[in-house]
Amino acid sequence: MEQAIEGLDREAEQIIADIGIPPCPAILTKLMQEMRNDEPDFAKLGRLIGGDVSLAAAMLKTVNSPFYGLRTKATSVQQALALLGLRNVAQLVTGLLLRDAFPGGASELMDEYWESSAAIAQISATLAQEFKCVQRDEAYTFALFRDCGMPPMMVSFKDYQPIFPGTKVPHDASVIDYEDEAYGINHARVGSHLAKTWLLPEDICQAILWHHQYAAVQAGVAGISPASSRNMALALAAEAVYVKSKMGTNSAEWRKGAGFALETLAISQTDLDDAAVRLSREFPQ
Repeated sequence: MEQAIEGLDREAEQIIADIGIPPCPAILTKLMQEMRNDEPDFAKLGRLIGGDVSLAAAMLKTVNSPFYGLRTKATSVQQALALLGLRNVAQLVTGLLLRDAFPGGASELMDEYWESSAAIAQISATLAQEFKCVQRDEAYTFALFRDCGMPPMMVSFKDYQPIFPGTKVPHDASVIDYEDEAYGINHARVGSHLAKTWLLPEDICQAILWHHQYAAVQAGVAGISPASSRNMALALAAEAVYVKSKMGTNSAEWRKGAGFALETLAISQTDLDDAAVRLSREFPQ
């Protein structure tokens, strides 16, 4: 049995290698190296990010958006570091680089992916603040990277049909089982590999790998940390809110994982519905 599993793992790893995960951007590698120092050099980090004009501009635009709600607007990368802190800026830069690696406009599917991912990440961060269960920036980062295995699969498999929020899996199977059967690999596994390649924390990589396997996470089989479980639950709840707001229907994925999410977040369906009503003005249909 173990040999069979190892064989499947090797086959999956070969498929991932054939897909071709974008290498970790050099700027992100340098950023992570500096962050690991006992005393990171903020001036050096500011110069590093500021050296990429388009990245710096995108970062400042995001930092000064209503999402962060800063009273004092940042006019430089250095100010952004001072206002948000190193960790938050690093998470923001990582997300921006992901978008650069798989830009929208290449296809309608890619545009739809970014639209839903960005909206769910924002809703997840807002719910994190509403329910006071995890840091909002952590919730945002996980939700943004949760399905990051989809873009490389879109590029590599011409017939790949991603299961976007609100889309029903054929035969009501699990997303993981459906993709494994159709493509020999699934977006959760590809996404976890991308996250590792891009030097994201191990707990985020593991959460990406297991994010559709609610029963295993709930039972403790996956070995996911409590904080990662809460991030997974938040992203799932945010997806449910997004689908209900945009499509007026209940999410098929929420029906599968609602019990896990509500128990993990220690909230009721009524709590989530009430939060969704309060969010409706910020995320209109």
